[in-house]
Amino acid sequence: MQKFVVTGGTALRGEVRIAGAKNAVLKLMAAAALTDAPVTLTNVPKISDVTILRETMTDLGFHVRRVNGDTLTISAGAPEWLFVPLEAAMKMRASFMLLGPLLTRFGRVIIPNPGGDRIGRRPVDLHVMAMEAMGAEIEYRNGYYFATAPNGLHGATVAFPQVTVMGTENTLLAATLARGTTVIQNAAQEPEVDDLIALLRAMGAQIERTAPDRLEIQGVPQLSGAEHRVIGDRLEAETFAIGAAVTGGEISLTGVDAGHMGAFLDVLERMGVPHRTDVDGALTVGSAGSYAPVDVETAPYPGFATDFGAPLVVLMTQADGVSSIHETIYEDRLEYTAELMKMGAVIEVLDERRARVAGPVDLHGREVQIADLRAGATLILAALAANETSIISGVEHVDRGYEQVESKLVALGAQIHRIDA
Repeated sequence: MQKFVVTGGTALRGEVRIAGAKNAVLKLMAAAALTDAPVTLTNVPKISDVTILRETMTDLGFHVRRVNGDTLTISAGAPEWLFVPLEAAMKMRASFMLLGPLLTRFGRVIIPNPGGDRIGRRPVDLHVMAMEAMGAEIEYRNGYYFATAPNGLHGATVAFPQVTVMGTENTLLAATLARGTTVIQNAAQEPEVDDLIALLRAMGAQIERTAPDRLEIQGVPQLSGAEHRVIGDRLEAETFAIGAAVTGGEISLTGVDAGHMGAFLDVLERMGVPHRTDVDGALTVGSAGSYAPVDVETAPYPGFATDFGAPLVVLMTQADGVSSIHETIYEDRLEYTAELMKMGAVIEVLDERRARVAGPVDLHGREVQIADLRAGATLILAALAANETSIISGVEHVDRGYEQVESKLVALGAQIHRIDA
């Protein structure tokens, strides 16, 4: 168990190279299980979720090797077994992304109900629905899904009742080797989904986005290897952008496509946070003397990302008036507000999905506990904006999705270090 010790009050200034996207790389790694030819991924972030999935795939009998720092080479030959251990699922929800590729390629898999962040119910029933529509037989017992497709998967029309990013991705992976044509309706539109499509096409998959929310996949007999660069992590970039605004600094962000951050940049515009994109693509975010309050509702892409509702609340505490946040994707995602209120935030939680945030307020250093990945970013941002020293427990949640966050912050002038509890 480790903790962060953060002394706030220093303006963050400088340049940050944004790492590869957590929400892309794990699905790209799963895609490598669709072929026995080598798949090489570059710009792979050094985060614990990558380590966990790498270990899980190695346990299955695949060869996963990190070379040259940010490069992974995956060779998924014949697995030793088609059983995903419970330990992996407890640590990381994305382990369930192995369902589609293993089922479509090998015809069977046993995979546990996934864990991950505690942010309310995150059922996988839509994943199961999609696989069954494609001909799979899936039985759930004793915490595991026993999935088989003895005659292989076939094409189908999968109409999701609500947008599901991982459900879309799992269906994509399964459909690449299924017989015939699969159509995904109400498909997720996230940049990370399109990054997965780009890799699958490079491997020989036939995929078309025939409408913003409609995907059509023509199954092929086999896929080849490929090399692919992971897109930059828009959520990491947005975290550092908020850091500039709440500390009175200015940060230049490289390695990320600002075009993937439209809804976030729109909120910055409404609040009066100065920002610009340079000719070389770098996004620079600064600070202002005051910020306007804003009402934000999370939504599937291209709306405002649910993963960034919590960090935005820190900026809301510095706005001149009352802001509001409405979480539409997950229930119980406002639990972090209790920790922010310990630090002096004035927040009225209306129900499990809605809260009002009054500002501007002075935040104060306190001992707080991280409950999930994005709450971790939130409490670090609050500690950086606070007047005194904060001690933040639950660092392991941050390590799941942020590459070397403390060293990047120290390079910007922050006073933050990690200690053993």
